[in-house]
Amino acid sequence: VQLVESGGGSVQAGGSLRLSCVASGYIRNSECMGWVRQASGKEREGRASINKYGTTWYAESLSGRFTISQDNDKNTLYLQGSSLKPEDTAKYYCAARPAGGSFCSLGTTAYNYWGQGTQVTVSS
Repeated sequence: VQLVESGGGSVQAGGSLRLSCVASGYIRNSECMGWVRQASGKEREGRASINKYGTTWYAESLSGRFTISQDNDKNTLYLQGSSLKPEDTAKYYCAARPAGGSFCSLGTTAYNYWGQGTQVTVSS
């Protein structure tokens, strides 16, 4: 059981970035998967989630700048971000909940498995 994120890096404000998360093991068909971020000195907060049917949920503060998606054939979860702002700077984690219903809360306690995270830094 493993989640491996990639795609983080440094980008200027207004730019775009796509994060990827490859899932292995039985979590590949998880009920819910999501992206959670943790900025320096702050608690983790859910940003977006998606169920195995493709229904998505987003934190209101994202203002339509991020899109979560999944490619089941590649066992990969994505988070596409555009019009990035310095306040988007954080470590972004991929997370999974294999079972428990298809409503995918943005709450961080909803997930059973976590990746190691990928850093996103947005400079002004």
